Amino acid sequence: MRSLFRHIRHSLSMKLSFGILLLTVLVFVVSLGILFVESRHHIKQEAVELATSILNTSEQRMRRYLNTVETATDATEWLVLENMHPDSLLAFSNRVVMLNGNVNGCSITTEPYLFPKYGKYFSAYSVRQGDSVVTVREEEYEYFEKVWYKTPKELGKPCWVDPFDDYNPGTLSAKGMIASYCKPLYDGDGRFLGVISSDLSLHLLAEAISKEKPYPNAYFMLLGEDGRYYVHPDTTRLSNQTIFSDIDARRQADIIALGHEMTSGHKGSMVVQVNGKPCLVCYGPVTGTKWSLALVCPESDILRSYYQLSNIVVVLIIIGLILITWFCRKIVADAIRPLNRLVEQTRRLAAGNYDEEIRHSSRQDAVGRLQNSFIAMQDSLKRHVGDIQKMNDEMAQRNEELQRASLLVEKSDRQKTVFIQNMTHQIRTPLNIIMGFAQVLRDDVGDMPAEEVSKMTAMMEHNAMTLNRMVLMLYDSSDTGISEEMNSQEYEYVSCNEVARDCIESIRLYFPYLPIAFETELPDTLCIHTNRLYLMRSLREILYNSAKYSDGQHVSLHVSATDTLVRFVFEDTGPGIDESYFGEMFVPFTKVNDLSEGLGLGLPLSKRHIINLGGNLTLDPHYHGGCRFIVELPLAHPVTTEKQ
Repeated sequence: MRSLFRHIRHSLSMKLSFGILLLTVLVFVVSLGILFVESRHHIKQEAVELATSILNTSEQRMRRYLNTVETATDATEWLVLENMHPDSLLAFSNRVVMLNGNVNGCSITTEPYLFPKYGKYFSAYSVRQGDSVVTVREEEYEYFEKVWYKTPKELGKPCWVDPFDDYNPGTLSAKGMIASYCKPLYDGDGRFLGVISSDLSLHLLAEAISKEKPYPNAYFMLLGEDGRYYVHPDTTRLSNQTIFSDIDARRQADIIALGHEMTSGHKGSMVVQVNGKPCLVCYGPVTGTKWSLALVCPESDILRSYYQLSNIVVVLIIIGLILITWFCRKIVADAIRPLNRLVEQTRRLAAGNYDEEIRHSSRQDAVGRLQNSFIAMQDSLKRHVGDIQKMNDEMAQRNEELQRASLLVEKSDRQKTVFIQNMTHQIRTPLNIIMGFAQVLRDDVGDMPAEEVSKMTAMMEHNAMTLNRMVLMLYDSSDTGISEEMNSQEYEYVSCNEVARDCIESIRLYFPYLPIAFETELPDTLCIHTNRLYLMRSLREILYNSAKYSDGQHVSLHVSATDTLVRFVFEDTGPGIDESYFGEMFVPFTKVNDLSEGLGLGLPLSKRHIINLGGNLTLDPHYHGGCRFIVELPLAHPVTTEKQ
């Protein structure tokens, strides 16, 4: 094997042969892949159409049985209402079963004491037993709570109820699951008299549904209103399990989705994993009921012929590749034979025989052009020496650039060290205050006046809030905080005046005695669509800086708007910001004075938040009484809300 690979590496003809072969195989495989993908898609599409057609046919076949029962029941209703006598009810019940071969049983039950002679209960019941029909007046039992009696009474209209097993040994009742069509009885005055209910054997329905299957292992299943199985090849699931029973929500989410689609009465198709195997399921509601019928077709059955064809194609591909390889090898070897002579000449030239003469070739093909190119190569060697010298000069220049970049890295490292020292100092100060006051409160709280205790707790709360503010800014500046902000979709309509007032109230927690003037040109009902959390953080941080660096008397917030923008203007009277610092004040971790309070994150984070919200944060350079920061946000899709 190694000798074969070595021969391929040293043989141009073999390399070209394999190159052509690989290209051919690539085109061939891609073409076949597209063909197979399209074929698979068309086969699945045809399977969906076939399964849907058979499902509709089965549903219509099932519907014919249901229509027979409904027609027999509806046709008897008027007779019952015209002849509301016990003996007549027994006869009508018998007639429904006798004249309709699809009806398994029929009961006519009445309201309490409708016939005083028979007491509270009266139920005429007929059931088919073999070739005969047995009719009796049932013994007294609480049929008023039975689903076939209670449901039509509550709905006030005829309906099919979910199949049930009403068989009781020793009584006159049908074996197996039955589905009942129940119709309420009302007299001319609209008074409820009772229910006439006709039964249909679920086994008969299952046979009717399963008469036609598109694939050998395909099967039907019938679900009730709550997803309970009433027709299914696994008889252990019937009646006592639903489609949602024993389902792992994470691994079988497709089964849950199918169950919700069917119990919601929707119609369609989807691929789900049934017992670990993909299956195509076509489903649809049964007209006139709350049931849903589905046809389950395993993909292994659908794609059986597809897989058989794939095996044949693979064999043909292998034979074709062998033939292509042989032809490529022969054609390429003949085409590059002149190159072997050129190789010998160039080998002698590489050994130092620079006087080796390479004759000009009159051939116009690639070999001739290659030979002439070697002659031109000798002439260009001198030029390449000059190019190499030029390259050395460029390399020296790049080394200088690398040295400057190294200096920038060192500067960044120093900034990191300063930031860590600054952060340690900023966090240590409020922590020391909190810990000191906590120790005082622990040791001497009993001897201290309440006013002193209140001042200490207020100071502790203030420093705790300062710590929380710094931690929040550090989190926002981290990769996690940036990712969380960029992916946040929590946009809502926010009142411009309300968010401004909330910012002022939050700043009063830090500066309780600082007067903050608030002016607005907007109504309280004007809202913008934005992220309230990040808008609050930005406005609050700008107002905090204004309060911290002001003279303690003149801080204001003014809200106004243009046709396209909402503008929040923050003004303070204080030392202001030097013009030399304008270019760096929005750079993270940068401060005018390394010993000043703060982390150098307030303004940079505020600007980032505002830009991500579609606006901008700027400093007014023409204001010299202190600082004036301006926040502008787009007034796109504004709304006006009425206060409750």
